[in-house]
Amino acid sequence: MAGFKGGMGGMNGMNMQAMMKQAQKIQEEMKKAQEELEDSLFDGTAGGGLVTVTLDGKKRVDAIKIEPDAVDLDDLEMLEDLLIAAFNDAYKQVEEYEEEILPEGMAGLGL
Repeated sequence: MAGFKGGMGGMNGMNMQAMMKQAQKIQEEMKKAQEELEDSLFDGTAGGGLVTVTLDGKKRVDAIKIEPDAVDLDDLEMLEDLLIAAFNDAYKQVEEYEEEILPEGMAGLGL
């Protein structure tokens, strides 16, 4: 095994220590970003504000608001479509915010 210096492929203690510090820093950033995300609310709207769905940072429904003008008993399918559109709008906002605040490459991991 000529030329083998042992350890982590020649990685000295200083490099390992620097990597550990970097990993700890990323972990702290992740925790802070996750807490910020979880404390946030996102409003998705549809039909010009006839329907609003509010999601929290964990993508759970926090509230739904339906204006009376959105309710037509002869066309409940329209209301269902508005609810879906508003939910998808709020969900997209959570995803975009998550991408914005989490360290690069960490969004969508569910950490």
